[in-house]
Amino acid sequence: MKSHYLDMKIAIIGAGATGRSLARFFRTRGARVVLSDNRAADQLQGLAQLQESGVQLDLGGHTPELFRAADLVVVSPGVPPDIPILVSCRAQGVPVLGEVEIAWRELSGIVIGITGTNGKSTVTTLVGEMLKGWGQKVFVGGNLGTPLVDAVGCDYDWFAVELSSFQLETIDAFRPRYAMLLNVTEDHLDRYPDMASYLAAKARIFENLQDDDVAILNHDDPLVMQAAAPSCARKVCFSSQTVLDVGMSLSGDKLIWRWQESETLFPVAELQLRGRHNQENVMAALIPLLMEGCPAEIAWNAARNFSGLPHRMEYIGELNGASWYNDSKGTNIGSVVKSLSGLAKPVVLIAGGKDKQGDLTSLVEPVREKVAHLVLIGAAAERMARTFTGLSEIHRASSMREAVGLAARMSMPGGSVLLSPGCSSYDMYRNYEERGDDFTAEFRTLKSSAEGCDGS
Repeated sequence: MKSHYLDMKIAIIGAGATGRSLARFFRTRGARVVLSDNRAADQLQGLAQLQESGVQLDLGGHTPELFRAADLVVVSPGVPPDIPILVSCRAQGVPVLGEVEIAWRELSGIVIGITGTNGKSTVTTLVGEMLKGWGQKVFVGGNLGTPLVDAVGCDYDWFAVELSSFQLETIDAFRPRYAMLLNVTEDHLDRYPDMASYLAAKARIFENLQDDDVAILNHDDPLVMQAAAPSCARKVCFSSQTVLDVGMSLSGDKLIWRWQESETLFPVAELQLRGRHNQENVMAALIPLLMEGCPAEIAWNAARNFSGLPHRMEYIGELNGASWYNDSKGTNIGSVVKSLSGLAKPVVLIAGGKDKQGDLTSLVEPVREKVAHLVLIGAAAERMARTFTGLSEIHRASSMREAVGLAARMSMPGGSVLLSPGCSSYDMYRNYEERGDDFTAEFRTLKSSAEGCDGS
């Protein structure tokens, strides 16, 4: 396939799923591609087919000569933008872009970009379900799973795209029709020097919007409103605390959509999703559909039939009268606060993992109020223990099996056991999915054993 990338020398950093998708994309367009990664070949997957297609591999480091010769450098989302090879490329005038920017330049259709500290995956998936229910051809992915570049050349009219702060760091002209910022709480402070830097990365979703684009904003979050303030886009808000004259609001047991002098009501009790944060997620997801003319009953039918995502406040069962929840995707402190808010005490909370250096103080009152026992795992356990001593009974576990066993012994009928780590998984697991799967498997083993004992 001939294109403007024909015979261009392109260096890609990061040989994970996104990097491999980029390599295939550029090779089919006639580019000369180098795929570079710090890891060795035995730590990576799917390289043989890329080599067969003509992709040059640069493993175990980044060879400066290959990057100096590049016409374009493309960065995978997990790669920090300030590593020496990228600093050197920029200094030499070599363009450095990310996968989202590359993909967006090739798309035709309506792009809904969704970012925020928490709720991105739920909202992205829910937007996709609503569009499918409306009979639309929609791509659902981005940071959620399938790289956006995989959608190029496919027959989609809509693109529901989850965007991380890492992905937004490397955009240039990226301009979605709808840009959502759901919330901003501390996260990734192991990557960003301060909260202002993290907020600035999130705010980039608005930087190219024009006055015919729409910014969908959480009216109740001052950082969200601050981030969007400079944008000339039309601002449409949702709120769970204030009934808005225009926009989407929670009022008692109903959601209210007020737009163009009309009002539509949606009964919250019909939702399978529970918790105030999920009501906010539903409000955000409804807005672009309703603005685009989707019949309210179609959008709402998708919302009320949506039961949530794996690893995000996923109910996995009951043991000894306590309800168990897998919230392994709760990788920052703000997420743990939201998850605890939907549970009645007493809670046994399993937390910890690779420390992202988030401020723990916002979790102090929720722990004091709701958490009877705190089971700590992973590298962050000691810092968490120092912060929460005296607020809850603290226990340490060296494995998920030990943590689940402790939680089962300490849980009470009518209470809950919640895995919501507030940390990334990389000290003990490859990703949050593996961590959540381990938690669920250990719970099921324990439950099976308990039921076997009851039946003997």
